[in-house]
Amino acid sequence: MKVLANDGVSQSGIDALEQAGFEVLTTTVAQEQLISYINEHQIDVLLVRSATTVRKDMIDACENLKIIGRGGVGMDNIDVEYARSKGKHVINTPAASSQSVAELVFAHLFGGVRFLYDSNRLMPLDGDTKFKTLKKNYANGVELRGKTLGIIGFGRIGREVAKIGLGVGMKVIASDKFVGKANIKVEFYNGQYINVEIETQTMEEILLQSDFITVHVPAQEDYIIGKAQFDAMKDGVGIVNAARGGVINEVDLVKALENGKVAFAGLDTFESEPSPAVQVLMNGRISLTPHIGAATNEAQDRIGTELAEQIISLLKTEAV
Repeated sequence: MKVLANDGVSQSGIDALEQAGFEVLTTTVAQEQLISYINEHQIDVLLVRSATTVRKDMIDACENLKIIGRGGVGMDNIDVEYARSKGKHVINTPAASSQSVAELVFAHLFGGVRFLYDSNRLMPLDGDTKFKTLKKNYANGVELRGKTLGIIGFGRIGREVAKIGLGVGMKVIASDKFVGKANIKVEFYNGQYINVEIETQTMEEILLQSDFITVHVPAQEDYIIGKAQFDAMKDGVGIVNAARGGVINEVDLVKALENGKVAFAGLDTFESEPSPAVQVLMNGRISLTPHIGAATNEAQDRIGTELAEQIISLLKTEAV
């Protein structure tokens, strides 16, 4: 059987699949050529990340396709229900990248409270001539410890964010339509741990109380944070979106940054990927990363291995 990892897959995943007798192709096929490639090479399994989309036309045209796998959490680039209605398996790896995304959130937060998003831009330009001026400009940093972190969306990634926040010494509050409370186990290097139970609150309470807000929800039909939500936040709040583009209204975000309501933002996802708006890219108060939440070696190893295990289990079961 053949597996096409169109957006790549870790070597650990390739090794596991090949040991189970699968042929793994890692050719990156252009979207418009993908249907013909799948049919010509009789691909049984298509693995994608966020770059490749799998819509109804491909599902209908590729009868040989048995499994569609998404390396990551969100599956908004796949017509999941339609594929399943056509008898195809659709799988993903919801837990594999949670820790990596959570750490990126804190990379943005730590950088934000110490102005790294700006100093890393200006030090190469003015560090040799305006050192004292820059030092003065960045002299009013704040600590995360003791501050309130509001998490909107309290699934796997939101809970990983909570663990780090608790470890840093923050007060962690959360909002989720489907989660009433969660037990957060914060583990330490020596085997010790603490358990902290967090009861979710309304989103309105999160907006009012939080010094920093991070969003962890699936793709939405409409924004969950726009002008009304920004207006309800504390003055000088910091906000991070490492979830999906389109959950925050970027026009309203830029306005909130310009009027001082929001002190800084960290964005890993954007409304118009892969061509983010210029006013977002050029804003001096936004810390920017190009959708790399899951892009760690460790996460990619876990994703590849988990996909391989699911594929092997599904197709071996069918073969019995």
